[in-house]
Parts: sequence; C-alpha cells; structure tokens
Amino acid sequence: MNNPPAPAADDQEPSAYALENGWLPIREIARLTGVNAVTLRAWERRYGLIVPHRTPKGHRLYSNEHVQRVQAILTWLNRGVSVSQVKQLIDSHPAPQPTAPQSDWDALRLTLQQAISELAERRIDEMFNQAMSLYPPRTLCEQLMLPLLDALEQRWQGQFGAQLERVFFYSWLRSKLGARLYHNNRQLSGAPVLLVNHSDLPLEPHLWLTAWLVSSADCPVEVFDWPLPVGELALACEYLEPRAVLLYSSKSLNVAQLPRLLNNIACPIVLTGPTVRIHCAELSVSVSEVPGLTLARDPLAAQSALQRLGLI
Repeated sequence: MNNPPAPAADDQEPSAYALENGWLPIREIARLTGVNAVTLRAWERRYGLIVPHRTPKGHRLYSNEHVQRVQAILTWLNRGVSVSQVKQLIDSHPAPQPTAPQSDWDALRLTLQQAISELAERRIDEMFNQAMSLYPPRTLCEQLMLPLLDALEQRWQGQFGAQLERVFFYSWLRSKLGARLYHNNRQLSGAPVLLVNHSDLPLEPHLWLTAWLVSSADCPVEVFDWPLPVGELALACEYLEPRAVLLYSSKSLNVAQLPRLLNNIACPIVLTGPTVRIHCAELSVSVSEVPGLTLARDPLAAQSALQRLGLI
C-alpha cells in the first residue's frame, strides 16, 4: 500500500481536544483505508461522497463512520462501478454500522468473524450446523449470513490478510452449501433451476446462498460457477430444460448485450446480485426488451421472485 502524500495545510493541525474525542485527521483516515488524502479531497469536492467535519480553522476531521463509508465506497469501486455512481448506491442502502452485540444474532456474527480471522474451520462448521438445526434457511440467511458478509466485506478493505480470510471463508461456504445442494438434488426430481455465475469471479458467496435458499424449497438446482458465452446459455437450457434461469452478477456488466445473451431462452429468467442495483435504470428498460426477465437484488429477493412466479 502506498503511503499517502503529506496533508494539505488546512489539515495539518487539528486540536488535541478533537483527537482525544475520537475524531481522525485526514492522514489517519488515509492510513486506515489506503485511500490517499488527495483522493479523499477529490471525493469530497467533486462528488460529495465524504463530508468531513470542519473546525473553525478549516481542519478536516473524520469519524469511524467516515471510515466505514470509505470502505463501502471501495467495495462498489471494486465491483466496476464508476465513482460518479457510488453516492447514489451507498445512500440508497447504507452500510451497516458496527455495534456492540445486542442480540444472539449479533453475538453469533461476532463469534463467526473471530473464527474466520483465525481460519478455524471446525469452529465455523460447528456454529453453522447448530444454527441450521435451530432456524430455517431463509431466517438464517437474512439474520446471520447476509449481515455477516456485509460486515466482513467492510472489515477486509485495506486489511493485511484480507484475501487469505476471504478465500478461506468463501471456499468453506461453497463446499458447505454445495454439499447440501448435492444431497438435496439426489432426493428431488423435476426440472431444475439453473443458476449461472456471470461475474468472472469464483466463489461468489451470494450466489451460493441463493442456490441454498432455492434448494431448501425442495427444488433441484444446477450451479454453473462460471460465465457462459452467448449461445451456450441457450444450449445449456436446451439440455437441462430448467424451470427458470437465475443469472447472478456482482459486477458492472454490458446491459446492451443482455438481450443477445438471453435470446432463445424459453423459461423465466431472474437477474440477481449487486449488478441489479448498479444498473437499476438501464435494467428497468431491459425488462421490457427481454420477455420473462425479472430483477432481484439479493438471495432473499431471488427466492421470493421464484415463489411469486410459482416456480418453487
């Protein structure tokens, strides 16, 4: 990580009182997030992404909430979103703020985070198995897994060892949920739901949560954890005759190519994942251009969309 440049004159001398009360100078927020001071000021001036507190002398001061916001910005930028789009995306869905445990769910999430940071696979497995024995999959997804993934993504921004933790946990999650899908599929019959990863990123956790939720509704699920080129998605549908296609993407995509990609697919199609939020306006037009296309922002919405369509 590059060292941030020296702060501008108006940021050099925040008061001792401010620092003692938890406010951070720009050089410190740059150190914590890996975003240099020049970029932070540009985000403030051009896009209003970060609005720091200003002292009477004009010094910029930041809070822990600003750190969380910078990390949320980085998450969207890493998904291929342009900086000009980020403010609307964040403000329409604020990042969760870290709090002290106030419920059993909070305590379990924090315990899981600790186990993940220690690469303690057996502890993670035991906690997850216990939770699955007590709660239905949708409740577990909504109350535990989605908030946990949000919290982890925020924590991993700019942290040494983040990729190690990410690969470890995502690999465990795919193995865990993949095994459940396999056993469920062996006991189920009928046309499957075909779930295709269109992200160019392996181990997408929300994709596997979506597959798990659909499978838990006694529906066979076929997962293709890699994008299919134009024409081959239709070929897969010809062979598998799925009841629906779930196309998952967590990144920016070429919306204009969607009608061509989804051409000759006769069953209902659900486009799901963060890409739905990234391209909200454009996709609202695509819905009318692609027969049978439904949009769903997350695993819970994808499951609900299939239920509304009478497919699970």
